[in-house]
Amino acid sequence: MSSAVVNADDELEPTLQSILDQKSLRWIFVGGKGGVGKTTTSCSLAIQLARVRRSVLLISTDPAHNLSDAFSQKFGKEARLVEGYTNLSAMEIDPNGSIQDLIGQADDQEGEVAGGMGMMQDLAYAIPGIDEAMSFAEVLKQVKSLSYETIIFDTAPTGHTLRFLQFPTVLEKALAKISALSTQFGPMLNGILGANGGLPNGQSLPEMMEKLEGLRETISEVNGQFKDENMTTFVCVCIPEFLSLYETERMIQELANYNIDTHSIVVNQLLFPKAGSDCDQCNARRKMQKKYLGQIAELYDDFNVVKMPLLVEEVRGKDRLESFSEMLIKPYVPPAGGL
Repeated sequence: MSSAVVNADDELEPTLQSILDQKSLRWIFVGGKGGVGKTTTSCSLAIQLARVRRSVLLISTDPAHNLSDAFSQKFGKEARLVEGYTNLSAMEIDPNGSIQDLIGQADDQEGEVAGGMGMMQDLAYAIPGIDEAMSFAEVLKQVKSLSYETIIFDTAPTGHTLRFLQFPTVLEKALAKISALSTQFGPMLNGILGANGGLPNGQSLPEMMEKLEGLRETISEVNGQFKDENMTTFVCVCIPEFLSLYETERMIQELANYNIDTHSIVVNQLLFPKAGSDCDQCNARRKMQKKYLGQIAELYDDFNVVKMPLLVEEVRGKDRLESFSEMLIKPYVPPAGGL
């Protein structure tokens, strides 16, 4: 838990207000099991942050992008202002690939050049997670140049998110292997490339390696920031069910291994049936939810645990997202008679 956020003796509020108050935060990850409301939570948190920050960028790294649906506005791989805001932007990136942009489109080449570059691509693709690592690295490089005050990541489901957090190590391994290949076959490739006009986009082999090394330096810097509790935090999103709680605990343990701060949990889709309700399904599910809420309280007594209700309507569009976002900051109060 970050001492920069709360003292150990203080009772933690069931809100995300501490994230808004921590002005030094630059990177905020929002993650959890699929279908628990990560996108709704990340969009709502971004809205609240935009009220107290100079500029906020919301990035979706989930292959099944939902930002466009949430805001009812089309987003792509370039940052675009969210309609109705002057300091909140969003973008959706493809987590698969961009490595071809780095080592050249060998498919467009002919003869020996294609064979030489194809060999480098085969090596790169053989490294697990290299596509995601390269893509993420390129995004971070772009984000750094855009100078947003705060960046929020709406991440993919847990497994993909944990792989993302391993990307510095993956990239280091990739660079080492590509560098070794360049050393071994460099003279041959340089000869081939010189005779055939060089790499795609006019790059030479040394230029390509220089670009990769530049990425490595960017990744090293950002990785240091990710492990700084004053600059980075991870918001876990779950629902009060066994599998979601299990994945949340697994993710929190992994985050601890990566030295990434996490002290906030958002519990979505809570039922609050009225006292005396004759809805058997509602009462049974609420009973189950109360059991898991009890477990969450025991496991995470040093976390800000935010309890969000299951709403009748979908949370889509600016107005509904703003209403939902208020409950991240001000604890939800069930209607009179609710359990």
